[in-house]
Amino acid sequence: MGKIKVRDLGDESLENKQKEKSKQKGKEKKFVKGGKGGERIVSVGPSEEELAALSASEKLSDSVVAIKPSDKKTATTETQKKQKHRKVKERSRSKSYQTVAQIVDRSKKYNLTEALNILEKLKRSKFDETVELHINTIEAGVSGNITLPHTTGKQIRVAIADDDILAKVASGKIDFDVLLAAPNMMPKLAKVAKFLGPKGLMPNPKNATLVKDPQKAAQNFQKGQINFRTEAKAPIMHLTIGKMSFGAKKLSENIQALIDAIKKEKIRNITLKSTMSPGIKIQL
Repeated sequence: MGKIKVRDLGDESLENKQKEKSKQKGKEKKFVKGGKGGERIVSVGPSEEELAALSASEKLSDSVVAIKPSDKKTATTETQKKQKHRKVKERSRSKSYQTVAQIVDRSKKYNLTEALNILEKLKRSKFDETVELHINTIEAGVSGNITLPHTTGKQIRVAIADDDILAKVASGKIDFDVLLAAPNMMPKLAKVAKFLGPKGLMPNPKNATLVKDPQKAAQNFQKGQINFRTEAKAPIMHLTIGKMSFGAKKLSENIQALIDAIKKEKIRNITLKSTMSPGIKIQL
């Protein structure tokens, strides 16, 4: 019969020593680079700092959610809505505007005399405000010209088309409000039509800017002749008809002349205002 190992019952100190030895044997041993000959270090797993970093990394990975293209689009839309709402708040009217705006009944249409009297009460600025008419027509393509009885009070920059003017236009420089031209200039004007057309400055016989005598036409514009036309994308026109300093009588005469030129049957509604005032609806 072979040798039989007998352990003394109750000898716990010996048993504990054997366990400690077995633990030491199970530990992984590594050489340390740069250490002294034979120097060893025992690796017993990750340190506390490594465990903390690993835990933080796992939490971060758990919190990251894949964003689908549709989710990005929704997020962008929400951001745009917030930005738009913020801009609306920023454009809120001043207290002085809100005070004078209470004078105007937005649901009512005033006759011209009443409207001009109210317009005088709405004045808030120290400078001589421009008076404007905003006209909605029943159809697009309404255009023409008229010489107002009392001009507009605004200096109109008139240019007559020649080689120098067209060269400036081709380079993107436009420093005039009206461009006049003789019919023989049309071939040259066609080359810069892409610059003049979108701004409504292309000479045209309908608005008296393509004429046989540009010099005489220039004098008419200086005397108060204005062109009117609806916008390209909407049946509406915005026109200057004078200054607040003109007084009710002169403004009334300019407005009446303009309405007659456009013709009442083509007008859907008219709004009168100055530079800094709210709009006043006018009864035709």
